[in-house]
Amino acid sequence: MIEQVDLSQVNWARAQFALTAMYHWIFVPLTLGLSFLVAFFESIYVKTGNEDWKRITKFWMTLFGINFAIGVATGIIMEFEFGTNWSNYSWMVGDIFGAPLAIEGIFAFFLEATFFALMFFGWDRVSKRFHLFSTWMVAIGSNLSALWILVANGWMQFPVGMAFNPDTARFEMQNFWEVLFSPVAISKFTHTTSSAFLLASLFVVGVSCWYLMKGRHQLMAKRSIAVAAVFGFLAASYCGLTGDEAAYTVSQKQPMKLAAMEGLYKGEVNAGAVVMGIINSAKQPGDEQKDFIFAVKVPVALSLLANRKLDSFVPGIDDLVFGNDEQGITSVATRMERGRLAIEYLAAFKEAKDNNYEPAAQEALRQFDIYKDDMGYGHLNRPSDAAPPVATTFYAFHIMVVLGTLFPLVFLAALYFLYKGDLEKQRLFQLVGLLCIPLGYVAQQSGWVVAEVGRQPWAIQGLLPVHVANTNLTTGTVQTTFFIFLGLFTMLLIAEIKIMVKQIQIGPEEK
Repeated sequence: MIEQVDLSQVNWARAQFALTAMYHWIFVPLTLGLSFLVAFFESIYVKTGNEDWKRITKFWMTLFGINFAIGVATGIIMEFEFGTNWSNYSWMVGDIFGAPLAIEGIFAFFLEATFFALMFFGWDRVSKRFHLFSTWMVAIGSNLSALWILVANGWMQFPVGMAFNPDTARFEMQNFWEVLFSPVAISKFTHTTSSAFLLASLFVVGVSCWYLMKGRHQLMAKRSIAVAAVFGFLAASYCGLTGDEAAYTVSQKQPMKLAAMEGLYKGEVNAGAVVMGIINSAKQPGDEQKDFIFAVKVPVALSLLANRKLDSFVPGIDDLVFGNDEQGITSVATRMERGRLAIEYLAAFKEAKDNNYEPAAQEALRQFDIYKDDMGYGHLNRPSDAAPPVATTFYAFHIMVVLGTLFPLVFLAALYFLYKGDLEKQRLFQLVGLLCIPLGYVAQQSGWVVAEVGRQPWAIQGLLPVHVANTNLTTGTVQTTFFIFLGLFTMLLIAEIKIMVKQIQIGPEEK
């Protein structure tokens, strides 16, 4: 019998973690991308000896430091929440999930922190080249930190390199390299970091456009835009390639997520990709209602994206929930039945072991091994629970794609106006550049909504549902901490914006 769970408490725990993660991700991508831009600016300074580039480097380095400090605070809180709100998760997968996080803290963050002080306070204490080396080490360390965190997240999306230990009821690592080089982990790292480089480039272009609008620091602004627009266009191009690869990886490893991203209920051969559309919010898996109120599709594009073949079959939500014998897709109901058998045989194994009845324990273990791959499904209440929130996933995905298509055009326009020599006269472009800062953050947040909402109801894909992973706390306790964190994070965000705006208003140091 499946244990009853307080779903209100689970949903509040979800909301609290989502709140922490989304606030944290306001700071992280700017840190990842701006660290490299600062390194580029300083490299130009060391190469040319031009003091103007040193002033440019120091200005953007100051903004980097403000953002970095507040980002660390939210990240620490998020890691603690695994223990406070998701203790069952931490118990069951701590051996695996904890390893990349420990490596991140010991190596990547240590590397970053070691050279951070030298980068900020070593201008007149070390040589130019060693200071430049320190700046590059901070940039590399920041992105190595992201690597290990995304490896951990990638494992949650596609668990590999592990085995379930029935004696301890825990998942244990068997192959570290399989975890590290998981295709999901690699695609998440490349796409996430390239999108962070894109956001930081938008930030530099946007702030520089503000200076052009105000008629201040125009040489600094144009030089900053020149570097950021080149870096941003390259990052945007690479982000498109990594996004395509990420979508392909999702189609192979998380087909339910891809179906939700496209609002696809009934699988199709030569499936078209939705360019724009409005989801029918009343649509449920298995009913006969229309998927969309209206939709514009590119013919066969989804089959090509998902399988690299024009005439391939792309499963929809109904296929994945109710099964499709022709395509060899097992229904969720069947997997739920098998999963409940796995849970029962695991309980029988533990009982026999406790009573020192070895023959019964071995027989229960043999039966458990037959059904263990579907154990996570045994905790679901109904087949439709295996489908994520479709509308949220669909809209977040398409917002991200539309904005990701717009941004490289902005960088190209910046380079074109720089080439013409009249960038300071282009008021419309300057306004667009400034508006692209918040739009960049919208695209970033949308991407993470797709990644996390699209894999629901799983904490670990196919193995551990979210409602089983949580801590047995009261709803009131989680609600209280949710609002405490909401107030704390909002104050931190307001403080960062105020400090950033004040520093931008001050501008770079004068000659």
